[in-house]
Amino acid sequence: MVTNKCLVLLWSALTALPAFAAQHVAVHPRPNFQSADQDTIREIVDMERQSKEATLHRDAEFTRRILAEDYVAITPLGQVTTKEDAVSARRSSQLRYEAMNVTDMVVRIYGDTAVVTARADVKGHQLGEDFSGPYRYTRIWVRRNGHWQTVSYQATVTQ
Repeated sequence: MVTNKCLVLLWSALTALPAFAAQHVAVHPRPNFQSADQDTIREIVDMERQSKEATLHRDAEFTRRILAEDYVAITPLGQVTTKEDAVSARRSSQLRYEAMNVTDMVVRIYGDTAVVTARADVKGHQLGEDFSGPYRYTRIWVRRNGHWQTVSYQATVTQ
C-alpha cells in the first residue's frame, strides 16, 4: 500500500512537471503547417523546460499557476489525480527529484491545443522509496486567455 501511495504522489508531482527540458524535439508538420505553429512549438518546449526546473526545485507556486483548475492526471496505476494533489505533492518535503532527462519529445499543435509526448528518465525518492526509471508521458496544453495551461497528463512506466 505504501508503494501505491508513493506512486500516486510521484505522479501527482510529475504531472505538474511535468517539467521536462527537451533534448530531442520532433516537429510533425501537418498540411498547412505555418510559422505560427513553429512559434507555438517553441513556447510549449519552453513551458516543458520550466516545468522540469519547477519539479527539480519543488516549486509549488509554478505548479499552481501552470495547471488548469480542471486539470486531471492518470498515474501508471490508473489513479486519477487533481491540481490540488499535484500542488500538495510539490509542497511535500517527502518527494525529491535528483535528475530528469527528457528525450524523444514530439509537440503537435491543434489551434489553441498542444499535445506533447516524450520519454523521461527520472531519478528520485519519495517516502524513502526509489521511483527512478524510464517513463513515457503525454501532456495536453490549452491556451486560455493568452496563457498556456496543462489540462491533462498521463504517464506509463517503461522498460
